[in-house]
Amino acid sequence: MGISITGTGSYIPSVITKNEDFLNHEFLETDGTGFNYENAVIIEKFKAITGIRERRYASPDLNTSDLGYLAAEKAIEDAQIDKEELDYIIFAHNFGDVTSGKIQGDTLPSLATRVKHLLKIKNTRCVAYDMLFGCPGWIEGVIQANAFIKSGIAKKCLVIGGETLSRVVDDHDRDSMIYSDGAGAAIIEGDGGSGEILSHASVTHANGEAYYLFFDKTYKSEGCPNTRYIKMHGRKIYEFACTHVPQAMKDCLDDSGVDIKEVKKIFIHQANEKMDEAIIKRFYRLYGVQPPQDIMPMSIHKLGNSSVATIPTLFDLVRKGELENHEVKKGDVVIFASVGAGMNINAIVYRY
Repeated sequence: MGISITGTGSYIPSVITKNEDFLNHEFLETDGTGFNYENAVIIEKFKAITGIRERRYASPDLNTSDLGYLAAEKAIEDAQIDKEELDYIIFAHNFGDVTSGKIQGDTLPSLATRVKHLLKIKNTRCVAYDMLFGCPGWIEGVIQANAFIKSGIAKKCLVIGGETLSRVVDDHDRDSMIYSDGAGAAIIEGDGGSGEILSHASVTHANGEAYYLFFDKTYKSEGCPNTRYIKMHGRKIYEFACTHVPQAMKDCLDDSGVDIKEVKKIFIHQANEKMDEAIIKRFYRLYGVQPPQDIMPMSIHKLGNSSVATIPTLFDLVRKGELENHEVKKGDVVIFASVGAGMNINAIVYRY
């Protein structure tokens, strides 16, 4: 039985924030002291490493569940299915709904339940739940959907990845420039299309790596000590990803039985351009070959890092011909791969 992605959709927020919009920010070191160079230098170095020129933020009237709903609507329409036939709605996120101007994440009810409500699905056997797995959450949701369908307890699943990271960042942390908002969704079906999930792999490194991403107070000494923001040990994450992600991808590809030369595209989590480039180079080095040109579509330059939303959004853009110089054709083998908080790594080999 072939289990395939029969429809995709994404929601890219309307608010564009460019790098120059951070020129007047007060960026601080972890100890609360200022940097010895101007913001223009900080921003230029940031762009050189991450590749980010601008990012998207959700408008104040929309929460993460709203973004997920808007992406889900498009995926359902694209797949041409009856929404009442959905067996599962899996919503991957990290912080729930963080209402603009507030500091508390809201996960009651689950975001998946909120999406089901917004979609007006009446079928009570459509089970809705959330996935907390860091940035690799959407891929892990697809892996779970695949398992449900293989086991016979589901036929159609909706998997969403969404986040509004702009609402959980410390404005005094230069890493705040990395994060963005957005949502992507996909319909996973058994015998529903020509595509096929060929293999998958997931690992969790938590022996020393568990807190590479964490919540902590602002770098501003006068800031509210009880408010927490997303923080990360960027250098450790970079080294971790470059060391472990290529091997995880290789294990997944080897398990699929597909030759490296058959891979047409690699959809990797849009975290950092230089890190992603290093991962791809090391992955191909494991096979003793050079990466093909245009193997790795990138959306980070304009969309930033929207965590769980990056891969489903990127895949949707390429599927629909909205990313220049990139396309997928029937029969193409692609790899999805991600790394993030946990520290979690996962991958899927998929024949389109």
